[in-house]
Amino acid sequence: MTATASRAKRTRSVLLHLVCIAVGALIVVPVWFGVLGGFKDNGQLSTNPLGWPDPWVPNYLEILGNGVFWRQLGNSLLIAVSSTFIVVAAAAMAAFVFARYAFRGREFLVTLFAIGLMFPFAVAILPLFVLLRGMGLLDNPLGVILPQAAFGLPITIIILRQFFRTIPAEVEEAAILDGCGYFGFFWKVLLPMARPALATVSVLAVVTSWNNFMLPLVVFSDQSWWTLPVGVQAFQGQYADDTARVLAYVVLSMLPALGFYAVAERQLIGGLTGSVKG
Repeated sequence: MTATASRAKRTRSVLLHLVCIAVGALIVVPVWFGVLGGFKDNGQLSTNPLGWPDPWVPNYLEILGNGVFWRQLGNSLLIAVSSTFIVVAAAAMAAFVFARYAFRGREFLVTLFAIGLMFPFAVAILPLFVLLRGMGLLDNPLGVILPQAAFGLPITIIILRQFFRTIPAEVEEAAILDGCGYFGFFWKVLLPMARPALATVSVLAVVTSWNNFMLPLVVFSDQSWWTLPVGVQAFQGQYADDTARVLAYVVLSMLPALGFYAVAERQLIGGLTGSVKG
């Protein structure tokens, strides 16, 4: 390698590191501001926005001692787990059929699901509200769980179908010869082998549900069913003059989703990588 090529390589490496540092700073600085801001009061936020709190204000403890926060946390958890279970179960069965069997109209149906990825959720909110009202599902968790599962089906089916197609046909033939049958192969062989892909779509479904604001806002007029994103908006309106307390509430609302993502990060990346390779 010539000296010129070596210098060019070092220059590219330095520039790449600078870009990574800049992007990291754009992410870390707001998070740092929010976490530390929750331990301050408004005066400290104005005079020392990024420094250590002095004194430390127990905003987090006050929110954790509030039963409203825990009720909203429970509502978000119930809706996220339920919608994730429904979407993953339904998408796994659909993806199995689309991946392993050839029939007339298969590619057309797959294309319809792919088109669903380009359908904005906001466009459907008004007809969805009318439909849920007619079905009596307003102020009912099913009014959020079922639409979330429906809108999560396209991406979940596409990821799982691509993964299921990578399973060799010989594995299916051997399972059927051993007496599994088609459902037995799906339940006992395919799903255990697809655990990385199932973990991937589960993480995506949980995080999407956790961050969903518009649908719970429209469906729930009863405050006892509010989820954390709606609760954050209401808390911000109630304590508009206390920015530090609002920051503490926002940080606590993010922690469950961030913790779940951190635990499942390896499975998420592995599942996405496996589906792309397939």
